[in-house]
Amino acid sequence: MSGSKSITLANGVLMPLIGLGTYQICSREGIYTAVEAALASGYRLIDTASGYRNEEHIGAALRDLLPKFNLRREDIFITSKVGPSAAGDHDSVVSCCKASLAHLGVSYLDLLLVHWPGLHRVPASDARNKAGRLVTWAAFKHLHDSGLVRAVGVSNYEERHCAELLDFELLPHVNQVELHPHYPQTQLLEYCRIHKIAVQAYCSLGSRDHKDKLLHEPAVLEVAAAAGATPAQVLLAWALRQGVGVLPKSTNSEHIASNLAAEKLVLTAEHVHRLDAISTRCKYAWDPATIF
Repeated sequence: MSGSKSITLANGVLMPLIGLGTYQICSREGIYTAVEAALASGYRLIDTASGYRNEEHIGAALRDLLPKFNLRREDIFITSKVGPSAAGDHDSVVSCCKASLAHLGVSYLDLLLVHWPGLHRVPASDARNKAGRLVTWAAFKHLHDSGLVRAVGVSNYEERHCAELLDFELLPHVNQVELHPHYPQTQLLEYCRIHKIAVQAYCSLGSRDHKDKLLHEPAVLEVAAAAGATPAQVLLAWALRQGVGVLPKSTNSEHIASNLAAEKLVLTAEHVHRLDAISTRCKYAWDPATIF
């Protein structure tokens, strides 16, 4: 797979380290603009989810744009996710995956993730959540064995959620979680490394409502000035240096290209120490710690 740098998952599948995030990009025009700019810049991973309601737009964009850039389906790594409303029931999980395939217009997914450790309309402390996670993962194994997905993983899983799956023959290949200098997830990152679970970060630049907190963090601004980079590039490079994938989202072609350039940014040990020393702790997205 050409384009951006990749990592090898536990089953040998190559996954690009930088991908295009598409959460909250819902319009056909917005998706087309973002996907076109991403492919032109060299992105080869597109991240979506059944709950994002943009899979059909992504599929349409890829059908039109892949020939333009002399690319084939196998050159692109597509990730989707099964949401809480389908999780917990084998047939619903399989149906959700097949619906994503139909919407995207593809015969397989490169990566399918369990979007959330809880079930729809089930209280966070309810034991049905754990039972549902086990049923969901068994369905994921079925989808993987059937060849409909090349790799499987989870999203927003804490250590204890991941530990429940250790008795399965098939372990998650990826755990996609919120991770950035304000929420570094050091312990979870080490746990995933031990169990050969690749980590992919979202909210690398903060959330839509709180992004300035990260992008205007004094240490980030200092490192950006010293390295001759943008604050966004510094935040992305901080994760990439740890072998963590990133999924920056934008519909701005200049920002999309600039974000990809983060993989070429070399942070010095001093830069990393400055970023690691940030004391602010803040989580910007949903908190799975309450889900049992």
